[in-house]
Formats: sequence, structure tokens, C-alpha cells
Amino acid sequence: MHKNNRHKQGYNFTVLVKKHPELSPFIIKNKYNNQDTIDFANPLAIKVLNAALLKSDYHISFWDIPDGYLCPAVPGRVDYIHHLHDLLTATATTRLVAKKPVKVLDIGTGASCIYPILGQRAYGWHFVASDIDPISIKVAKQIISADKTLNQAISCRLQPNSNHIFNGIIAEDEFYHLTLCNPPFHRSLAEASQGTRRKWQNLNKASTPSKKQTEKLNFGGQKAELWCPGGELAFIDKMIKESKNYQQQVLWFTCLVSKKEHLSKLKFYLKKAQVKQIKVIKMAQGQKISRFIAWSFYDIS
Repeated sequence: MHKNNRHKQGYNFTVLVKKHPELSPFIIKNKYNNQDTIDFANPLAIKVLNAALLKSDYHISFWDIPDGYLCPAVPGRVDYIHHLHDLLTATATTRLVAKKPVKVLDIGTGASCIYPILGQRAYGWHFVASDIDPISIKVAKQIISADKTLNQAISCRLQPNSNHIFNGIIAEDEFYHLTLCNPPFHRSLAEASQGTRRKWQNLNKASTPSKKQTEKLNFGGQKAELWCPGGELAFIDKMIKESKNYQQQVLWFTCLVSKKEHLSKLKFYLKKAQVKQIKVIKMAQGQKISRFIAWSFYDIS
């Protein structure tokens, strides 16, 4: 994990339970080392763990999402935030970077609103959080309104057209230092279901998961959160094409890329769009390697 990630040493369940007693019923013993852990195949356990982490380490007193919505793991999400901070601080100091506060656009914020929450708490950034799902926006607003600081630093916007990404969200007079996105990476519901089966098997829940388990896509997640026609490659291609219309209003566009084999095509799309800067930043959480691609239309030395 990133050197600034406060979760890189694992979880202190004693502290977490003290801060958030609701976590206590989910604590179990690891059968290999007899240490405290939770069942990471249990969506409710993960949600309560997230609430405990947010309360303990980020001073978020209220955080909750509806059943069936994507429940993101806090350590991995905050890693993206830390690497974005590195990208921004490594950018040559110009009048653009010097603008304060740092303003970030989160594409597909989800009901959890996790990236804006972590980015605000870690670096004091201001966010616009967008989504095409009205329920996600409603829940995100409830989380934000429960905290005075978040309420002043994060605003939510509903994307009215599911065919658009930046169009309808970025206003004419706005400037953003960063955009971020965790895109839907499956191409279909069937592909998303296959991914779920693999996760259940990797967690040793069952060699053949039950129908009830299979229906819990990605341990939570709505259609727009998990899949779209063409998968992540088509989604990011659309993002690149739309970014040309906002090239003077955004310093760095960024997006997670789950499949490294997509990078060569994405670089081709970016060169075709005549961007000035392309970066691929690798991230690691344990044995899992992830990455995001970043591009800018500005000449940045």
C-alpha cells in the first residue's frame, strides 16, 4: 500500500470495536493464526467494518448504505486518493495547481460517496460527486449532511443522461484539479456474475456458490456500478472523447483500469485525442496489483 495509507499494517480490531461496538458481533478468529478478523465474504460484516474504519480513522460519525449497493473497501479506496495527491504534488507548480482549495470531480460516486469522504478527510479537498442513480445521490447527500465539514466541502450532482460522463456535470465556469473514477468494468450482467463466482471460490466459501450468493453481485453493487455495454474499455474511451471538451477546465483526468491488457488501447485512444501528458500509476494492496491512467491536455514539465 501507499506509504501514507494508515491501513497498511492491517486492522486493530480492539480499537475498532471500542470506537464502533456494532462491529463486535462480526469478529471471528482466523483459523490459521487465531487472530481477530471478520468474514470478508459477509457483505454486512464488510459494511460494519467500513463504518468502524471511517469512525475511528476519519472521524465520520454516520455512514450507511442500502442493501445491495456496492460496499467499497476503505484501504484500497484511500490508496487511490494518496496516489492522486502524489500526482498533483509532482505536477509543476503553476497558477492552475496553486488554485485553492483543490477541487476534484468523482464520476460515479455511488451511495457510499467513499472517495469524496476520504479525499476531504485526508487532504481537505473539495468535491463534486456525480452519479446516474438517484438513490445513490440521495444516500450520499444524507451521509454528507450529517457532517458539517463534509457538507461544506462536497456537493452531489445527478447525471441526467446515462450516455454522458462529464457533459451535464461540469459547468462552464468550473475548474478541477483532478477527476477520478472507478468505472463499471464488466460488459454484461453474466460477466459480472462470473466474477462474483470467482470471488466466492477465492474466499473458500464454496466450490459451487448458491444462487443466493451469486445474486449478491460483487458483494453488493447495482447495474451501473458493475457493468455497462463494452465494459471498462468502452466506458473509458467515452470518457477520453468527452474530456476533449473540457481540456482547459481539468488539470488531470484519471480513471482506474482493472485490466492491464487494456492499457495499450487506452494509450492509443489518448494519443488520438492529442493529449499532452499520459501517466499510468501502479498501486498494490497485498498481492493485488491495480492501476489508474491519468491524462492532461496541459503542457506540464
